Amino acid sequence: MESRVRIFLLKGALGLAILASVAGCSRVTGTTADTRAGDPVIEPEVDRREIRRPRIDTENFELSGFAGFKSIEDFGTNTVYGVRLAYHITEGLFAEASYGQTEAGRTSWETLAGGVDLLTPSERKYRYYDLSLGYNLLPGEIFIGRNRAFNSALYLLVGAGSTDFAGESEFTISFGAGYRVLLTDWLSTHIMIRDHVFRSDVTGREKTVHNIEFVLGLGWFF
Repeated sequence: MESRVRIFLLKGALGLAILASVAGCSRVTGTTADTRAGDPVIEPEVDRREIRRPRIDTENFELSGFAGFKSIEDFGTNTVYGVRLAYHITEGLFAEASYGQTEAGRTSWETLAGGVDLLTPSERKYRYYDLSLGYNLLPGEIFIGRNRAFNSALYLLVGAGSTDFAGESEFTISFGAGYRVLLTDWLSTHIMIRDHVFRSDVTGREKTVHNIEFVLGLGWFF
């Protein structure tokens, strides 16, 4: 009989313990929920920066004029000027056709000989025509001050064409590099150095001549 009473008491004590634990958990859960509901909402204060997207003309053709100096091997350095028409195939690749002209000076031999001319005035006219491919090697931006940025690109050029000089038309290979800056969405400026290479026998013996030019250009996208 005593064993039954003990079992009954143990069952009662176990039931009370379970009820107490359940009540305690519900109280803790309610307290936590009340605490979270009462917490203030913190909104981050982020200063948004105004970003201006570069307005670049979507047209692919670029017409430009250029002027500068050209060194004709054995005939000194003179002013050169011309035009170029470029077609931008992709963002990095473009093709261009260019025409330029200058006039050859006197060689040192002509100067020392006194009055002896190797070329007639018409033969001293130097004209060239080129078809080239260009690649924008390092596109980027240049900054003037703190608030003005201009899109720019360093590009390489290689091409072929013809040079009319000393009464002859010579097949010519050209190569060089340039730096382009977009001043507005339609106006560009260029700094370019290029070499025109061909075979010539004007001075009495045939050799490969290098005629290097340095020019500044202004272009228009259309």
